[in-house]
Amino acid sequence: MNTNTKSGEGGSRARGMVLAAGRGLALAVVSLPLSILGFCLSLVSMALIPIGAGAITTPFVVRGVRAYADRRRALAEQWGGVRIPSAYRPVPETSNPWKRTYGLLRDPATWRDLRWLQVDMTAGFVTALLPAVLFLYPFEGFAVAAGLWRVLADGQTYWYGFVPVTDQPSALGAAATAAVLLVAAFRLTPGLLAVHFKLTRAVLAPSQAELAERVRVLTETRRDAVDTSAAELRRIERDLHDGAQARLVAMGMDLGTVEMLVDKNPEKAKEVLAQARRSSAEALSELRDLVRGIHPPVLAERGLGDAVRALALRLPVTIEVNVELDGGRPDAPVESAAYFAVSELLTNAVKHSGADRIWVDLHHGAGQLRISVTDNGGGGAAMGAGSGLAGVERRLGTFDGVLAVSSPAGGPTMVTMEIPCVLS
Repeated sequence: MNTNTKSGEGGSRARGMVLAAGRGLALAVVSLPLSILGFCLSLVSMALIPIGAGAITTPFVVRGVRAYADRRRALAEQWGGVRIPSAYRPVPETSNPWKRTYGLLRDPATWRDLRWLQVDMTAGFVTALLPAVLFLYPFEGFAVAAGLWRVLADGQTYWYGFVPVTDQPSALGAAATAAVLLVAAFRLTPGLLAVHFKLTRAVLAPSQAELAERVRVLTETRRDAVDTSAAELRRIERDLHDGAQARLVAMGMDLGTVEMLVDKNPEKAKEVLAQARRSSAEALSELRDLVRGIHPPVLAERGLGDAVRALALRLPVTIEVNVELDGGRPDAPVESAAYFAVSELLTNAVKHSGADRIWVDLHHGAGQLRISVTDNGGGGAAMGAGSGLAGVERRLGTFDGVLAVSSPAGGPTMVTMEIPCVLS
């Protein structure tokens, strides 16, 4: 039993050695040209910003570098068990290339990526290549001992590591050195690959100051979520007290009156009973509106796309809804927040923009739910201008969502929202 266990452990360790060497070699071969290319393109693009061309190219280059860095984060966790958090700020969604470029350059993660590219093409290349070298170099020593020394030496001294090879006995010394190196590779190769990923983490991971800022933002969004939830509960209580509850009390009083009049004045009893029936219908309608305001049934049953389409049908302007969610649905809290955000934006557009046509686009990609609401109204919408956009932004902030507004005077107005999520 012990022999089988040791044999299994040895085979597993051997597979780990070969796998780590192959992965390290692949990383070294691929990362060196890509890191050099990414770094050079970034420098050239940023150098062209003063003449205007860089404002157009920099966002594309930065996004490419971020995609490359995110891929390395995924490989670090998958191949080395090293988790590297990503702390990119949302890319500004604006048609102005200068604002988009300025927003990207203000992000500390952009400059951290540039530092990582420099490290990756130097120390990162060495640490990635080292497992493969440690694994493959011993085979040269064995080949030298098998007779290759005669070709390599050719009347001169051939050095294998620190062993000078001039004849067969010294070639056997090279083989002994190769055996020691192979044993070292057997034990150290997986750990050496982990060193590469730990070096990547040391450069790519956000600093403590950024993490502290992240905690501050999360604290604020949590406080906003609690305040919003408390205000929503007060609204529900007020609507129940002033609406459905009052009508139900009145209906109970009418039914009591009917009991007294049913024998003495049947005609009057019928009138009061009809009034009670109308009160019950109105109470039911108010309860349905209240439930729809809390969580629309169509949202729970049919999903975000159909809920937005149903919402669009109830509004007095022409609204085109385009949904591309690949048949999946976000988590219920995200779905609810997105629905009410769209509802608020559509209500604002109908009331304040003077638009007669609105377009709503919902699609999911790259781990983001992206929603845009565009109208052909008069424009002029702005954050904090009483338009309700600040409240929408706070609602989205609970889920790390962002909101961007483009609304020049004279229109059109385009509001874009992005919420990180996955579809299930």
